[in-house]
Amino acid sequence: MDKTTLRQEIRQRKRQFTSEQLRELSLVVLQRLMVHPRLQQANTILLYHSLPDEVYTHDLIEQLHQAKKNILLPVVINGEDMEIRPYTGKDTMKQGAMNILEPNTQPYTDFSNIDLIIVPGMSFDSEGSRLGRGKGYYDRFLSQVPHTYKIGICFDFQKVDHVPVSPHDIKMDEVL
Repeated sequence: MDKTTLRQEIRQRKRQFTSEQLRELSLVVLQRLMVHPRLQQANTILLYHSLPDEVYTHDLIEQLHQAKKNILLPVVINGEDMEIRPYTGKDTMKQGAMNILEPNTQPYTDFSNIDLIIVPGMSFDSEGSRLGRGKGYYDRFLSQVPHTYKIGICFDFQKVDHVPVSPHDIKMDEVL
């Protein structure tokens, strides 16, 4: 199956669930993440502010922020690239690309201090291969932090036997 067909298949699977059901399924994934030693030990974490069809992270972001973790969130710039900005609270978020709330803070550039990256995806396989939405934002960014531990998170129905990959695709160290 090629990337386009797999994206269509996953979108179809997602449409079978209501937003409330996806929120409930998110809790299962986040429970696995919250007890993960890498998350517990990490000080600086790159997360994502979820879209309606992704594992819901809004409460997790706030919870980790209140636990004094340094939370970073991606911001799409110039339609092609992603920069990272610190999350400093709900009041500093603004509507950004693709209607995602983004921090209205200065870019974070000390990538060597990022302890953990939590990555969304359309689909993952057991080898850590990831299928994104097709714009390449994460792959371009992740190529800049090759030694940072990366955990892909998704709903169980998004996991497949094989994700088609291209040479520029970045694998996850682990998928929950």
